Amino acid sequence: MKANLFTNALLGLALFAATAAAQDQDTFSGLGAQLREQLSGVAAQVRELNTVMPFAGGTYLGVSLAEIDTNRAKELKLKEDYGVEITRVEEGSPAEKAGVKPGDVVLEYNGQRVEGMEQFGRMVRETPPGREIKLTISRDGAPQTLTAMLASRKGRPLPENFHFVMPDIPMPDIPQIYTATRTARLGVEAESLGPQLAEFFGAKEGVLVRSVLENTAAQKAGIKAGDVITKVDGMAVTSPSELSGAVRSASAKKTYAVEFMRDRKPQTVTVTVEDRRSEREPLRGRVVHNFTN
Repeated sequence: MKANLFTNALLGLALFAATAAAQDQDTFSGLGAQLREQLSGVAAQVRELNTVMPFAGGTYLGVSLAEIDTNRAKELKLKEDYGVEITRVEEGSPAEKAGVKPGDVVLEYNGQRVEGMEQFGRMVRETPPGREIKLTISRDGAPQTLTAMLASRKGRPLPENFHFVMPDIPMPDIPQIYTATRTARLGVEAESLGPQLAEFFGAKEGVLVRSVLENTAAQKAGIKAGDVITKVDGMAVTSPSELSGAVRSASAKKTYAVEFMRDRKPQTVTVTVEDRRSEREPLRGRVVHNFTN
């Protein structure tokens, strides 16, 4: 666990350096050579730490994943564009022992439909190590069911002579960037809800509606900017990707319920599914993420 904290801190410094290169240069004037020199020492410590101890702790399946868009779904011979694609399987991992292979698409996790990487990762993390799980996959367009025994990732202890030195780096204020994700089939732009905003809106969790597009299913149903969507067709949503997946799943019906908080009070509206030909979502690039837990 300590090694995880150290490594995360060091990777955070590396991210800070990349941000410094991409942001307004005047914001970071004065750091220059000092920052580069200190970060070179940090990089050396990262390499040493990763050599002596891999990430440890947490429920572990051992796969790398990619999101699936409409084009990729056709290439993988899927009937619908949902699930997550396996891009890599770690040697000796629970996934390898279960027979999971690169190119497989996980469609269900213990009978629950998989909408995206974020949801799949959360389901793995929330399952205790040692628990047997069933994965419904598609391989070359043919469905299969595999059984995997989740494990706890173990790491080796740090060597006695390892000494981490955190450099003294001046940290300037960095502008916070907020991004909104558009859910075209519903007609909203939404963002994840942090703990403070959740408390402000009177919700435990959900997705904040930043704006509602004109002449869309959401506008016709009465959804407004500032609403916090908590459920779609009975499925809880905690992120924009989960909202998009739930809407995509519910759109197979003519109507579905959307539950949300407005003025700290729960409300429910019925959304009528629009003609999909007028609601084509823009294609997005494939996102790849390595799960280490």
